[in-house]
Amino acid sequence: MADIQYLEQMARQVRRDILRMVHAVQSGHPGGSMGCAEFFTALYFQQMEHNSDFSMEGKNEDLFFLSNGHISPVWYSVLARSGYFPVEELATFRHLNCRLQGHPTTHEGLPGIRIASGSLGQGLSVALGAALAKKMDGDDKLVYALCGDGELQEGQIWEAAMFAAHNKQDNVILTVDWNGQQIDGSNDDVLSLGNLPSKWESFGWKVLIGEKGNDMAAVLDYLAQAKAASGQGQAVVLLLKTDMGHGVDFMSGTHAWHGKAPSDEQLANALAQLPETLGDY
Repeated sequence: MADIQYLEQMARQVRRDILRMVHAVQSGHPGGSMGCAEFFTALYFQQMEHNSDFSMEGKNEDLFFLSNGHISPVWYSVLARSGYFPVEELATFRHLNCRLQGHPTTHEGLPGIRIASGSLGQGLSVALGAALAKKMDGDDKLVYALCGDGELQEGQIWEAAMFAAHNKQDNVILTVDWNGQQIDGSNDDVLSLGNLPSKWESFGWKVLIGEKGNDMAAVLDYLAQAKAASGQGQAVVLLLKTDMGHGVDFMSGTHAWHGKAPSDEQLANALAQLPETLGDY
């Protein structure tokens, strides 16, 4: 298990990867990616039992499904740095015919990717299907999924939530990136989500709230709590409060960087705030 200093260094390096990937092609979604650096780092380097010698079936290992696929830069960085494919391949992000498309795809065979994503709202349904398959196969490992809070405005999410409760799918842990922002503005301005904890509780889920989604020690604790709550007859949802654009002062806490690439000057400013820790690609 990695120590917390290493995990914090990794999260900072992942942020550098995100910024450089998006800047290089002047395309991508840095804001949400930056906000989820601690979550992905903690998940892949400590929490999940997974194998970088990748198989689509994922038998006898934990699985992860990304529903809000536009934050692919953070996932690609963590996959590469945990051994799924060469870190140098991050330089091909969003290039024509590359494996690292803007939204994850399966047709190019990128290790670590089990579903394509694009239209929001679908990842939880796929995760629940995989979790049912594990139960049927006698596989006691867990299925993790991540969705955005703006994504909760999609109806399919709540159909899936009902399905999980009905089937007592207690081998599923969903994390909601609760940053309060979406592409057009704040969630409250676009379409208020109301009382999220009460909503999930009313749908029959075990609800955990993570107030410090960009504090590595806290995120590790939240994920440990979520794992401990599994296997008790309820699906688990972790509502993780993160800061969109975290780590760079001019990107922090605003929807403006949801899908916007930094200029040369902005990139230099941002990287100066995130000193290199484990080596740029």
